[in-house]
Amino acid sequence: MEKFHTCSCFFRDNIFLEEYKLHVRFVSESQFRKDYQNILRSLGCVSESQFRDVLGKIHAEIERRQSHKLKSAERATTIREIYAPLHQHVYHLQSYLASEFLELVKYCTSSDATVEGLMKLIQTEAAPRVFRFPVFQKEFCKDFIEELEHFEQSDAPKGRPNTMNNYGILLNELGFDESFFTPLREVYLRPLTALLYSDCGGSCLDSHKAFVVKYDMREDLDLSYHYDNAEVTLNVSLGKDFTEGNLFFGDMRQVPLSETECVEVEHHVTEGLLHRGQHMHGAMPISSGTRWNLIVWMRASRERNKLCPMCGRRPTLVESDGFSDGFTMDPDDTSSNVSCSLT
Repeated sequence: MEKFHTCSCFFRDNIFLEEYKLHVRFVSESQFRKDYQNILRSLGCVSESQFRDVLGKIHAEIERRQSHKLKSAERATTIREIYAPLHQHVYHLQSYLASEFLELVKYCTSSDATVEGLMKLIQTEAAPRVFRFPVFQKEFCKDFIEELEHFEQSDAPKGRPNTMNNYGILLNELGFDESFFTPLREVYLRPLTALLYSDCGGSCLDSHKAFVVKYDMREDLDLSYHYDNAEVTLNVSLGKDFTEGNLFFGDMRQVPLSETECVEVEHHVTEGLLHRGQHMHGAMPISSGTRWNLIVWMRASRERNKLCPMCGRRPTLVESDGFSDGFTMDPDDTSSNVSCSLT
């Protein structure tokens, strides 16, 4: 497997301050005060003690990120040693895919496939360049959630999916990557993304990060407006019983929110929403029940080697394990990157 890396911005950029719904960059306290103190005051952080509390949370998040590689590897090892799966079959991609999804893939792998022809099968865009279609069979979603809840209730260690989601599971640590998400990306999703997102790396997606997020009345209810660390994202609604909690989409991250009109998108169980990672979006609050969503951030090293999608600069690479954040070591040597083809 290609050796993937992280951009150094991971340790200082896009730190989410949940209380203020604000993403920040932290290099030093003086830089942070200059860039954000007035903004934070306008959001209610008016005293020095409140500001110090913010700094404490930032330092804790930076420390978590700096130890992420080691802690994740330790968790994965421990999970393999002590966790006994409830549904072993869900760890392997088998005949769980919805027939409608398989028809889309079959069309996309035909010699005469076109975007126009694919759109006739998808029928409609949920929002501009956001596509909705069934991905899994309902029985699989039920078994998958049962497996996730079984893991939640176990003594095995759990990692936080990302800065914004407090509840969920990193699926690579649970052992899903090689037998489930790699073939899902390579065999089934990439034929679609090659047609739908050829302008942003859809034909050369060579790594991913897969995780589930959980919304519950006693935990996280919603998700603030944001963009993903991905070229293309798949978001599948798994269930269980919940009301409301639709997604909403704005414009691309470069477009100011003041110039954006958001579109609300219904998200039904078993259905996936496929969209560009840099497309701003969020999740509205659920009003009852528990909701699980599967998120697959798909990366194209050929695209992100030129420009890190998180900091907007040429990436400065840091060694890491597994798929990491999808950067490859030599951005100038295109021969080291995956070919943008479906072979």
